[in-house]
Amino acid sequence: MASPEITLEAVPSVGDISPADWDACAGPRQRPVNDLDSLMPEGSSGGSCIDLKPYYNPFVSHAFFLAAEDSGSAIARTGWLPRHLVAKIDGTIAGIVPCYLKSHSQGEYVFDRGWADAYERAGGRYYPKLQCAVPFTPVTGPRLLLRPDADAKVADALIAGMLELARRHKVSSIHVTFPTHTDWQRFAAAGFLQRTGQQFHWENRGYASFDDFLAALSSRKRKTIRKEREAATAGGITIHTLSGAAIEKRHWDAFFRFYISTSDRKWGSPYLTREFFDLIGARMAEKIVLVMAEKNGRLIAGALNLRGGDTLYGRNWGCAGDFPFLHFEACYYRAIDFAIAHGLSRVEAGAQGQHKIQRGYLPSPTYSAHWIRDPGFKRAVDEFLARERCAVEYEMNELAELSPFRREME
Repeated sequence: MASPEITLEAVPSVGDISPADWDACAGPRQRPVNDLDSLMPEGSSGGSCIDLKPYYNPFVSHAFFLAAEDSGSAIARTGWLPRHLVAKIDGTIAGIVPCYLKSHSQGEYVFDRGWADAYERAGGRYYPKLQCAVPFTPVTGPRLLLRPDADAKVADALIAGMLELARRHKVSSIHVTFPTHTDWQRFAAAGFLQRTGQQFHWENRGYASFDDFLAALSSRKRKTIRKEREAATAGGITIHTLSGAAIEKRHWDAFFRFYISTSDRKWGSPYLTREFFDLIGARMAEKIVLVMAEKNGRLIAGALNLRGGDTLYGRNWGCAGDFPFLHFEACYYRAIDFAIAHGLSRVEAGAQGQHKIQRGYLPSPTYSAHWIRDPGFKRAVDEFLARERCAVEYEMNELAELSPFRREME
């Protein structure tokens, strides 16, 4: 019997795809507990010999992408021109790749500005480039969104479609950021260059309470965390963990002020609009975990998390003043509290931050894949990435030695 024909189409908005079709491709699905994809042999589909848990990643949901576009956060005017690639079989959507034509390298968290500068100094034109990503979100997740019954031919067709899209738009490069290890390997098989990075994640080892977690740490680290938690709520500060209908407009108003203040200090301009937070608050209320701190009746700080099937994802933090250890309490310790209380397997606390290690968040690899049109430039990038991968692996091994856990617990 002949294989069914796969047709491809690039659409200019996630709104052109029904939520049911998008989410049927995006999940939920199954994945190995503790994200053990990276430990699988190359080419393995993963998970055949270990326990599996339902996996839902809120950042690849239709609601999240649509909020980014509808709010004006990820649109052509901001340098994110949507070109989502859709694969169909007999008129039914079998797979999707979220793609954008980018005119800059902002909001990606996998930095290629050095590549852009070098290529343009050599007389090339780096932008536009094709970006496969969740805008403004350094969270690992599937980038080849496939229906559970789709076979490998759909994934291969989507990658081939990305290459054709790149050629038609005459882009310099394609960048796939924060894919799963399985997707990373599939892109590599198609000729993409492999890049690694690291984040710091907390793993739930079956803890019954925060004190149970602390018992796994060395005595000195345990005492330090207890002191930090006490100091964070000194002087009449109260902290509330909110979700669903408990999140009110005043919370979003305050949180956006905190977000703008932090953006001004770190990046110079914010990526997300005020409307974005209203939209995810309305469309994803039960997936949002908002930690808000209050003093004398005034909201003073907040940390935004999204809840997945087995993971709590920390995303944004902001504060209206200098409050010792409040950042650690709101972003890291309250996230651990929530994960333990709700039986979640892990907390991913976002990009960067070696200070997270001493709070129980250990190094974890992240991935990206890159296709470079120019053969000479591709060779140069490939050589750089080979050295960088060695450096990242060495650094992760060194940082792991700083683990706060008692040796017998590791």
